[in-house]
Amino acid sequence: MSEEILAAASDRGLVVEHVAKLLERVQKEVNEGLLPAAQVALAKDGELVFQASYGTAQEDSLICIFSATKAITSAAAWLLMQEGKLAEGERVADIIPEFAANEKDQITVEQLFTHTAGFPSAPFAPLEWDDKEARLSRFTRWRLNWQPGCKFEYHASSSMYVVAELIERRSGEGYREFVRNRVLGPLGLNNLFVGLPAAENARALPCEHVGDALTPEDYKNMGVPVPPVTEVTEEAILAFNRPDVRAVGVPGGGGFATAGDLALFHQALLHGGLPGCEELWTQATRSDVRRVRSGDFTDMLFKKPANRALGLIISGDESRSFRGFGKTNSASAFGHNGAGGQLAWADPATGLSLGYVTPGHDRNSIRQGSRGVAISSIAAQCAPVMTG
Repeated sequence: MSEEILAAASDRGLVVEHVAKLLERVQKEVNEGLLPAAQVALAKDGELVFQASYGTAQEDSLICIFSATKAITSAAAWLLMQEGKLAEGERVADIIPEFAANEKDQITVEQLFTHTAGFPSAPFAPLEWDDKEARLSRFTRWRLNWQPGCKFEYHASSSMYVVAELIERRSGEGYREFVRNRVLGPLGLNNLFVGLPAAENARALPCEHVGDALTPEDYKNMGVPVPPVTEVTEEAILAFNRPDVRAVGVPGGGGFATAGDLALFHQALLHGGLPGCEELWTQATRSDVRRVRSGDFTDMLFKKPANRALGLIISGDESRSFRGFGKTNSASAFGHNGAGGQLAWADPATGLSLGYVTPGHDRNSIRQGSRGVAISSIAAQCAPVMTG
């Protein structure tokens, strides 16, 4: 299998030595027994170069990509913006009146995408999405944690539920249907789902937690801040093993994919579409949505620039590894990773895109983060920087 992959990589002009290192690095924790499975893929020039599966993963196995879903939800909304049906500067409450309560009436559409909207801790039960009354009741009851627009704090799921509602109101179509009919279907991505059909559940690998969590003393000894407690708990992760939760297609974290389709989706974000399909996002749209809108705002944990574009994270300066990119990614690389170590990015400097997925959620957050940086750093070197 590896020989076939290396041959394919060579045929496509990739650096075979680095591809071999990438495959070896991805296998490491699977071979050691820490991770039950992993899948990795590289794509270039709109086409998949290879996908490799390890452990219990088969070539058609689907894995929850968690917050990498945010890029898909955002890309769907870009279509409405491109068509003049939605604008960043609009007030959310002017589109969703139920959202205005409790001083949320000034929040803008842009702030939802950039995690500056002020309600990162607003609760929402996934199964409430398909109960319109319950959904809107949540929006009404939500309260601000801080004044919108004054800082950056990651909204793990709350703001993307609102983006999905915006998509429904401005398109007249269900959120999941819009994503399938306007994005994933036209791209021919049959192994990427936002809202997993019942017939596909047999392909989905169950999430499981592995390893031991670090103690506050461990973090202190490493000189690293203790991560804040968020809604991304072990219980919340394991909920995505349930078919009813998988079917919701949680807009901020419920997508399922193979590594190959995840890499191809990011090729589509890079090129506006994939070979054989119409252009979905114009060059003007693609350039604009990758413009950093978060200014000087920094993340709360490491105090590094947030570098948030319209639903995407931009690699940026040399602190890019704190934003989930490899140390060798270019400053223009963009994407959005997911809980449990899922990796998804495209790099305009090389034309490469990466998809990496695993159902094994490492309780050791430092080890998990280091793994992701290592995999991305090797992957980013698998193609030479393009000139001209």
